[in-house]
Amino acid sequence: MPPPTPPTNQAELSVSKWFSEEVQPHEPALRAYLHRKFPTLADVDDLVQESYLRLIQTRVQGSLRSARGFLFTAARNTALDIFRRRRTASLDAIVEFEELRVLDNKPDVAEIVSRDEELVLLTEAIESLPKVCRQILKLRKIYGLSHKEIAEKLGISERTVNVQICKGVKRCVAYLEHRGVVTRDSNAE
Repeated sequence: MPPPTPPTNQAELSVSKWFSEEVQPHEPALRAYLHRKFPTLADVDDLVQESYLRLIQTRVQGSLRSARGFLFTAARNTALDIFRRRRTASLDAIVEFEELRVLDNKPDVAEIVSRDEELVLLTEAIESLPKVCRQILKLRKIYGLSHKEIAEKLGISERTVNVQICKGVKRCVAYLEHRGVVTRDSNAE
């Protein structure tokens, strides 16, 4: 960056003096703050320059109380603006990618039939469980109730809920293994 041209009139001299006395001494602390607060930010120089610009514009408008306070606030807000823009851009890219993936990865007929058969077998496995075990497993896995909520709903202890869920899952896995849907190796994943 070329060195700044020396001020030529009294107003410029006043701003230059103010800047060198009231603002520039805070630059090392500002840079340290930005590196500490926003370690993933690539170009701190641009951020500092943008903060200076906002500071000077505010001073020209006559609404500046504390140069140091405003400088740090402007830097923080500018950094947050950068992160918001990045997040919006990355979310847009994710949405576009997801749209493409949905269009490209439609399951074929064989996959749909296979999934349907697996769901039928899983339903049979769950229905083969003893009544209380089946009820607890459905409340947890299908309806998403917590162990505590299930215990309160059924008037049993949370420990009983834990034991029954464990038994239910093991019995379902054994049922599906017996039908050739899952093997011990695929359960380890």
